[in-house]
Amino acid sequence: MLAEFDLIQRYFTPPAQGHGVALGVGDDATLLTPATGQQLVVSVDTSVVNVHFPPDAPAKAIGHRALAVALSDLAAMGADSRWCLMALTLDQQRWRDDVAVSAWLQAYAQGFLALCDQHETALVGGDVTSGSLSVCVTVMGEVPSGCALMRSGAQPGDMLAVTGALGGGGGGLALWQQGERDLTHPLLTRYLLPVPRLAAGRALRGIASSALDISDGLLADLAHLRQASGVGARLDADAIPLAEGLVDALGPQQARKAALSGGDDYELLVTIPHTCWAQAQAALAPLGVALTAVGRCVEELGVKGVPSEAETGWQHFVGQAVSDSDPPASRRGEAP
Repeated sequence: MLAEFDLIQRYFTPPAQGHGVALGVGDDATLLTPATGQQLVVSVDTSVVNVHFPPDAPAKAIGHRALAVALSDLAAMGADSRWCLMALTLDQQRWRDDVAVSAWLQAYAQGFLALCDQHETALVGGDVTSGSLSVCVTVMGEVPSGCALMRSGAQPGDMLAVTGALGGGGGGLALWQQGERDLTHPLLTRYLLPVPRLAAGRALRGIASSALDISDGLLADLAHLRQASGVGARLDADAIPLAEGLVDALGPQQARKAALSGGDDYELLVTIPHTCWAQAQAALAPLGVALTAVGRCVEELGVKGVPSEAETGWQHFVGQAVSDSDPPASRRGEAP
């Protein structure tokens, strides 16, 4: 296996970069130059084998997914992605020989760097070390000063809406656990190759009153939004758009459960003032991204319209989805 710095040089050193990169990969730190009039938006996300992705997932998908879930946080803020740092921890016992690890790294880097190119995001540094397979990605973006979307702006009367369709992440994981390996299956695509909604987030700047991405499940992330904004919600569970193939794969009841609490969808949950609804739909129409109303914000705290069997969503350290009726202490564990 290549030594650390040889590995970085071969797989993770892009060609000379501009776009605000004064000094990129190869030094003790990177030097970046944000644009005038922009605020810097920074987020970090860690993906761990057997927690965030299965050990036999394709290396290319692991690379794509690790970056995509981090970029989704920038999308929720309405930011443009600019730069990223990537720390890769490799399990040396995973591969039989140097040929196998080289093939895995080449595919992993292809998935990661292709998504970088797609979103004009420069890989400007990071780290490679040994241990249990995991990827830690820090993403940095820019948003015009004062224009960032946040969780705290929702008002009673605002419409609750989601981009795209939900349940694909949870449905794809369920199929993978059942042995499905056809990577063209729409649910496996949604799970292994999520699409960060960066363009949609930018389009909704100045229109949406609040936003966040759906990573832990609609109900769990709606709870974060409700808490930050100090509002309640009336949800129309039957209006939630379901991912392609979800009902056929899981049946109606499990499909609805996946959409409410399955997580790993990386769509946007937004609140839109009623008077801005037509403007919001028009802003997303050129992108081909659907925007579906799934409820409304109300003054009374809590959430109404949720099926009694629904679970809130995934929480680290709890280790499983929990009911929305459970006391708050039982749902602590993952920072929102």
